Amino acid sequence: MNEITQKALAKLPEILTRDLDQNLCTCNEVLKIKIIEAIASGAMSVEEVRRQTYATDGSACCKQQVARLVECIWE
Repeated sequence: MNEITQKALAKLPEILTRDLDQNLCTCNEVLKIKIIEAIASGAMSVEEVRRQTYATDGSACCKQQVARLVECIWE
């Protein structure tokens, strides 16, 4: 895990750092850590995360969780 990702993880509440190696987006099988890495690398909106990872591109059931990660890391 690179330093940028570690800094992003440090900004998150402990509950959001659980299960990093599990799919947050089940429709497109996108791991939570991949979404966090995209945000840490500059994705500042759900749409930018979707373009980079395809998360939220299915039924969008994970959209709220992705938005929360963006909010926590970029606030």
